[in-house]
Amino acid sequence: MDPRMAIIDEAASALASRLQGREPIAGIILGSGLGNLADKIADPIVVPYVDLPGFPTASAIGHKGNFICGELGGRCVLAMQGRYHYYEGYPLDTVVLPVRVMMRLGIQYLFVSNAAGTVRQDWEIGDLMLITDHINMIPNPLIGPNLPEFGPRFPDMTCAYDLELQRRLLEIASEEGIALRQGIYLPLSGPCYETPAEYAFCKFAGADTVGMSTVPEVIAARQSGIRVLGMSVITDIAHEAGDGYVTDENEIIRHADAASRKMSRLFERLIAEL
Repeated sequence: MDPRMAIIDEAASALASRLQGREPIAGIILGSGLGNLADKIADPIVVPYVDLPGFPTASAIGHKGNFICGELGGRCVLAMQGRYHYYEGYPLDTVVLPVRVMMRLGIQYLFVSNAAGTVRQDWEIGDLMLITDHINMIPNPLIGPNLPEFGPRFPDMTCAYDLELQRRLLEIASEEGIALRQGIYLPLSGPCYETPAEYAFCKFAGADTVGMSTVPEVIAARQSGIRVLGMSVITDIAHEAGDGYVTDENEIIRHADAASRKMSRLFERLIAEL
């Protein structure tokens, strides 16, 4: 057996043993400052990542490092309260380990979220953006020997973000009176924030938001045919050099936290319909 599969299966078995027979239909990844959605999960079972084989401590600011299993919208979900990042020095097998463990537990859907900067000057901090596609600028998590247990060597990415889930979420947002942007997300490796020239490059490439996460997990999920929905919370806007602006990670977390209530409502209603 590939040693990576041994780690995945051992961790999946350990997590399943803590869930009291629950079978989650959806996984949710809560990014920087967005962990408060976990407060809406009813009858929660909390499992710290460090209790599972192969899972290191989550070190990014705003990432508590727990799995939370319970009911959201009347359905059983498994939420990640924080994620691993490539910039933390973890190999990409570790970055996507939680998603692969959730897939071994039978999830059919993956909801991903992140805090992101935008190159769109007409957008505002606190806006929500439905991710319609991505441009991957960090290494691909499928590099290396393929794990056939999770899918083909060259998975299709034509619709990385499920079109039907997008359509229904837009309808729900309209019903709730929540403004929802739509656009393309581009991850860079980090951990420094982007220079004005890098933001300009990302805009020229066709991106609307820029971050440091999310896409590795999406690629891993789509390899296995998991239906994905993604959302960015706008926490920063591109600035020109010399205008006195300084990117502040604490402000980014604060803005993400303030917007998370709207995102939580949208996710909750959509999950209720799965």
